[in-house]
Amino acid sequence: MHVLCYLRLRKIRKILLALMVLDWLFARTTDATAHEPGFSGPIENVTAPLGREAILACTVHNLSTYKVAWLRVDTQTILTIHTHVISRSRRVGVTHSDHRTWFLHIRELRETDRGWYMCQINTDPMKSQLGYLDIVVPPDILDRGTSTDQTVREGSPVSLTCAATGSPEPQITWRREHTKVIPLSNGSQVTSLEGPVLNISRVTRQHAGPYLCIASNGVPPTVSKRIMLIVEFPPVITIKNQLVGAALGTDLVLECETEAYPKPVSYWSREDGEIVPIGGSLEPQRIAGTFRSVLRLPLRRIKNSDYGAYRCVSKNALGDTEGTIKLYPMPPAALENKNVIQRLNIMMDKASETTPFGTKDFRLQGNGAASLKQSWRGFYIFFILFFLTNTRIFNNH
Repeated sequence: MHVLCYLRLRKIRKILLALMVLDWLFARTTDATAHEPGFSGPIENVTAPLGREAILACTVHNLSTYKVAWLRVDTQTILTIHTHVISRSRRVGVTHSDHRTWFLHIRELRETDRGWYMCQINTDPMKSQLGYLDIVVPPDILDRGTSTDQTVREGSPVSLTCAATGSPEPQITWRREHTKVIPLSNGSQVTSLEGPVLNISRVTRQHAGPYLCIASNGVPPTVSKRIMLIVEFPPVITIKNQLVGAALGTDLVLECETEAYPKPVSYWSREDGEIVPIGGSLEPQRIAGTFRSVLRLPLRRIKNSDYGAYRCVSKNALGDTEGTIKLYPMPPAALENKNVIQRLNIMMDKASETTPFGTKDFRLQGNGAASLKQSWRGFYIFFILFFLTNTRIFNNH
């Protein structure tokens, strides 16, 4: 009986001893884990513009004798270990704050610097975390893929293209200089259009002029390129007065308006094809901001040989056209009579009227008080004539 109790006591002692050893080992492991180095927080991603400096921060605790290293993930390149720079690039550097926060510096940023970076602690097993560096690049318009100045004929389609690079990808906006509107094929007008291609299905002369391709992505500066759209069309002539009357000895200037591009050759000629010479100071005068020009032909002291048809002729590489003005004589006496009648009618607030029989005289016509006044005036004239006639008859007797 005593032997059995003794064996049981020995077995209990061994169990208690094993429990004490396990408790000691567990306490030691927990204490070691509590004092191992680790990360205090994640690495914040960084966005920086091209050419500037980027700084990634890695915060640790309980570092003790362990070391922190920075690596480039995609190339598996060690950049720094502790306070030493391993990379051969002079643009890479490392600093720390009380061995708690370790900073990776990358200066003069390039687009190739974009990617993932690793902060590593040389424990066993190794501990690490990642942070991303993004490089933003201002927009740049490429010569290749972007339209140069365009020359098209009126009525033809045209497409203007604009190619740009940058990060983020740039947005393309089309505008015209001086805030001019862009006419659309449906008849509407807009001040701007979005997209890398500006399509005009049917070009008119109203589309001609400079266009701006503007690229922007939120990273300054915004850039633009000026593209000139040149629209060619044959001459068009406008004549306001195709019949002009003038008296002998008077002065007159004939006018016609031409519109064309390229700039036309314009001149005056007579019915027989003879070109009428004009002075250098009377060359076609361009109307600012348009394709129109005014061609004038002065006629001094008009002679009989000056009457007839005058042709305004305009030519360019796309075609030619002409307009005719007919100069007809007007008798000086008729002009004088007309002017007198007009002056009288102005005094009576009446307009002149031209009939096949000459200028109509309203002086003996009218309504109301004016008509009554003219009737009395006629009666007085009749009475005077009657008195003079009777006096002559009486004297003869």
